[in-house]
Amino acid sequence: MASSHSSSAVPRPGGGGRDGIYHKERDPSPPRFRSIRSLPDVCPKEPTGGGRGLCDGPSVVAEHDRWTVYSSKVNLPAALNDPRLAKRESDFFTKTWGLDFAETEVMPSFYLPNITREHFGPYLQETAQRERIHERCKTICPNKDDVDAVSSNTTNHDKSRAELEQVPKIFMKPEFALEDPAIFNSVLPWSHFNSAGGKSSRDGASSKLLQEKLSHYLDVVEVSIARQISLRSEAFFHAMSSQHELQDRLQETQRAVAVLRGRTANIDRVMCQGPLQALRTALTRNNCVKLHNKLKLMAAVHQTQPTVQLLLSTSEFVGALELISTTKEVLQQELQGIHSFRHLGSQLCELEKLIDKMMVEDFSMYARSDLNRSLKDEPLVLEKERLESLVFGLLRQRKLDFLDIYSDESILAAKAIVTQCVAESVLHIEDIDTEVVTKLADQMRVMTYHQWFELLKNVFESFLLFLQRIKVTLNVIRNVVLEVLASNQKTRLLEEAARGSSGQEVSPCPSSLLQGEAELAYLTHEGLFISDALSEAQQQGVQDQSSRVQQSRAEAANNDSASGSAERAVSREQSFMSGENMMPSDLELNRVINNLQELLYTASDVSHDRCVKLLTARAKDGSLERLSSAEFVRLSQAVEGFVRDTEELCGRRSNSLKGALQSQANRFVHRFHEERKTKLSLLLDNERWKQAEVPAEFQDLVNSIADGRIALPERKISGPEDRKPSDFLLVNGQKYAVVGTVLLLIRIFLEYCQCVNDISSIATDMLTRLSDLLKHFNSRSCQLVLGAGALQVVGLKTITTKNLALASRCLQLVVHYIPIIRAHFETKLQPKQFSVLRHFDHITKDYNDHIAEISAKLVAIMDSLFEKVLSKYEVKAPMPSACFRNVCKQMAKMHEAISDLLPEEQTQMLFLRINASFKMHLKRQLARLGVVNDGGPQNGLVVVDVAFFTENMQALKSLERLDLIMAEIWEQKR
Repeated sequence: MASSHSSSAVPRPGGGGRDGIYHKERDPSPPRFRSIRSLPDVCPKEPTGGGRGLCDGPSVVAEHDRWTVYSSKVNLPAALNDPRLAKRESDFFTKTWGLDFAETEVMPSFYLPNITREHFGPYLQETAQRERIHERCKTICPNKDDVDAVSSNTTNHDKSRAELEQVPKIFMKPEFALEDPAIFNSVLPWSHFNSAGGKSSRDGASSKLLQEKLSHYLDVVEVSIARQISLRSEAFFHAMSSQHELQDRLQETQRAVAVLRGRTANIDRVMCQGPLQALRTALTRNNCVKLHNKLKLMAAVHQTQPTVQLLLSTSEFVGALELISTTKEVLQQELQGIHSFRHLGSQLCELEKLIDKMMVEDFSMYARSDLNRSLKDEPLVLEKERLESLVFGLLRQRKLDFLDIYSDESILAAKAIVTQCVAESVLHIEDIDTEVVTKLADQMRVMTYHQWFELLKNVFESFLLFLQRIKVTLNVIRNVVLEVLASNQKTRLLEEAARGSSGQEVSPCPSSLLQGEAELAYLTHEGLFISDALSEAQQQGVQDQSSRVQQSRAEAANNDSASGSAERAVSREQSFMSGENMMPSDLELNRVINNLQELLYTASDVSHDRCVKLLTARAKDGSLERLSSAEFVRLSQAVEGFVRDTEELCGRRSNSLKGALQSQANRFVHRFHEERKTKLSLLLDNERWKQAEVPAEFQDLVNSIADGRIALPERKISGPEDRKPSDFLLVNGQKYAVVGTVLLLIRIFLEYCQCVNDISSIATDMLTRLSDLLKHFNSRSCQLVLGAGALQVVGLKTITTKNLALASRCLQLVVHYIPIIRAHFETKLQPKQFSVLRHFDHITKDYNDHIAEISAKLVAIMDSLFEKVLSKYEVKAPMPSACFRNVCKQMAKMHEAISDLLPEEQTQMLFLRINASFKMHLKRQLARLGVVNDGGPQNGLVVVDVAFFTENMQALKSLERLDLIMAEIWEQKR
C-alpha cells in the first residue's frame, strides 16, 4: 500500500556550514560564567564525509537555490519502514528529525496566555449534569451499528481463530527458522524424498500432499492477514487523503522559510558581519597585547639572575631577596607552564639559600669587626646602612638566631679587651719581664697595688665604652625590628580596609561584567575568549609584575646615588609589605626585641665576669686582704661606680662583680676587725687606768660627732699654733675623764662607721664586728679593773677607787655614743636588716650593768671599812671619838678620789649609798652597845660624834645640801 506521492525530506544544517558563526560548538572547558542556552537545531546531522558539500547543511541565511544531497526525494513507505531503526518511532517528526526532536524544550510564546484547568471550570460545571445523563443513556441503550459491528467482529474473529488453529504451532513459534536441521526435518520429513526401493510413486504422492498442506497453511495465513488489512482500511485511506493536505502545508512552509532566509541574510549582512568582525579584531588585538606583555615579562624574568648577582656585589641582600620573591611569584602566577623557565624556580631557591648563608657570614664578619675595633676615636656604629640591610634581610628570611652570633662575638671581644688592657699596662712597667712572666694573672700579681688599680680603672673604662657601643648597635637593630613591626601592622590595616570596601563597592562590578559577557556570548555563540577582551585588570596586573621586576633591577643599577639610603628604606618597607608571607609574625618580632634587651644584659654580665676574674686573679695571693682601709675604700668606690654606670647604661644591675667585691669585703672586714681588736687588746693590756690628757684633735673629733658628722676628719698638717691638750673630754657640755684607750676606741668605731659610709654593702657585717669590739672592750676592762687583772698584766699595786671611778666614766662615755652609732647604722641598713640592731641594746645593758657593778664595788669598799672601824667603836670621851675621826678621814679620801672624775649627781648618789651603809653599821654597833636615844650621857656622846660626821660630810664639795638623815641610827621604840 505504498503511496505514489513522494515527499521531500526537510534538510537541516550539518556539522559546520559556510559561516561557522551560525552554529554552536561545544566548549571542552567549563564556562566562566553562567551557561547560555542557544536555540535548538532543527535539522538532523548527517555523517561527515570528505567533501564540503556533503558535510555542510543548508543555511537559514544563504539562498536555497543550489542542489545538495538533502534535495533528494524518498517515498513515505520507505521513510516509515527504515530498517536501521530498532523500533518504530513515535511519529513522523521523530522519524524525520531524529529522536532529539521529542526531547527538545520549546520556549512558550509570549503572545499566548497560559491556559490552565481553571479556565475550563465554568464550562465543566455547566455540562457536568448533561454528560452524566448522556453516559447513562449510552449504557442503557447501546447503538445498533455498534452492536452489529461487535457481533460481526466477534464472529469473524472466532472463525479466523479456528482457521489459524489448523496451522501447526511450530510455525507460530518465535524461534522458527528453517536453518535449524531439527525444525527443517519436522516441517519437511526427509523420508518423503527417499526414492530407493521402488517406492517412488508413493513418495511422489506424499510430496504432493505435503505441498498442498503447506499451501493450505499459507492461504489461511494470507486470508487472516487480508482480513486484518480490511479491518484497518479506513486508517490507510485516511492517511493517504491527509498526505495531500500535508504536501500543501509543506509547500507553504517552504515559501515562508525562503522569505525568512532572505530577511535573515539581509540582517546578517547589515547588522552582524561588521560588529562581529570588530569584535574578532578587538579580541585579536587584546591577545596580541597579552602576548607582548608576556614576552616583556619573560624578558624581565630572564634578567633576574644577572640582576641578583649585581645586587649581591653591592651587599643589597634585601633587594636581591625581593627580586627573587617577585620573580618566583611571577613564575607561579603569570608564567606557569613555560618550558624555558622550568628550572628557574629551583635555581632561584638555591640562590636564596646561598644568600641566607652569605647574610649570616656577613653579619658574623660585621659583628667581629665592630666589636674588635678600637674603642676610641671611632664612631659608635660601624656602617649603619650595612647593618640595617643585613638585619632587614635576616628578618625577611626568618633567620632570628642572628643575635646568638652577636652574643658569641661579644664574649670573645670582652676577653680580648682584658688581654689588651693588661698588655698595654705591662708595656709601661719596666719591672715586669714578659718573657719570664707569661701568664696574665702572674703579671697582674707582680704589679704594685697602684699599678693594678690603674689597670682596673682602665678595664672599667674600656668595658663602659664597649657596652655603650653594643647598646647603640642594638638600638639600630631594635629600630629595624620596630620598623618591620609597624610595616606589618600597616599592611594588616590596609588588608582589612580593602576587605571591607570590596564587599561594598567591588561586588557590583562582576555582575555587570557577567551580564555583558553573557550577552556578547549569546550574540556570537563564541563565549570562550570574549571575556578576555574586556578584562583589563589582568593585563594591568601583568604590567605591574613586569614593572616591579624592572624597578628592582633599576634600583640595583642606581645603587650609588646620593639619596640611596632613603630609597632603600622605602624599598625595604615595600618589600616587607609585598613579602609578608615570609616575614616573622608580631609575636616573633616582639620576642626578638626582648632578646635584644637580654643580649645587652648578657653583655653587661660578661663584662662583670671578666672584671671578677681580674679581681680574683689579684686576690689569689691575699694581697687585697692586706690593703689599708683607704685603699680598699677606693677599690670599693671604683667597683661601685662601675656597677652603677653599667646599671644606668644597661637598665639592670649585674651581681657577679658586686658579689666578688662582697666576698673581698668580708675578708677585708675580718682582717680590719682583727687588727682593731688586737690593737684594742694591746691598749687595754698596757693601760694603767690613769686619767689621760685629751689632745685637741680628739676634742675636735668629738665635736664633729656632736655636729652629726659620723666620719673621720681629714688629717691636718701640724703647726706651731696647735692647741694644748686638756684634762677632760667635753661631750655636750659634760666633762669626761678618760683613759687613752677610750680615746682610741672612739677613733676605732669612727673608722668602722667610715667604712660603712664608703662600702654600704658591708654594713651588716661591720655592725656585727663593731658589736663584738664593744663587747670585747667591756669584758676586758671588767677583767682588768673589777677582776683586778691589771695587777698582773700591768703591774699595778692595787685597784684604787680612782681606777674604778675612771673605768666607770669611760664606760659611761661609750654608752653615750652607742645610740649615735646605732642611728648611723640604721641609715645604712635595709628595713629587713633592722633586727641586727638589737645587738646595741644588749651591749648597752651590759655596759650599764658594768657601771652599776663598779658603783657597787665603791660602796662595798667603804662598807667593809665601816664594818671594820665601827666594830671597835666605844661610846666614851674624848669626843669626837677616834673611830669617827678615822671614818671622816676615809670619806674625805674617797671624795677626793672620785669628785673630779664623776659628775656631781653621781657623786651625791654614791655618797648617799655610802652614808646608808655607814648608818646601818653604826645602828648595829649602837644596838650591840645598848645605847638608845633616851637623852642620857651615852646618847649625848653619840650625838656629838654624829654631828661631827655630819659636819665633815657636808663640808665636802658638792655634798653641802646632802640630807644624811642620821636619826635612822636609833632603834624605833615599839
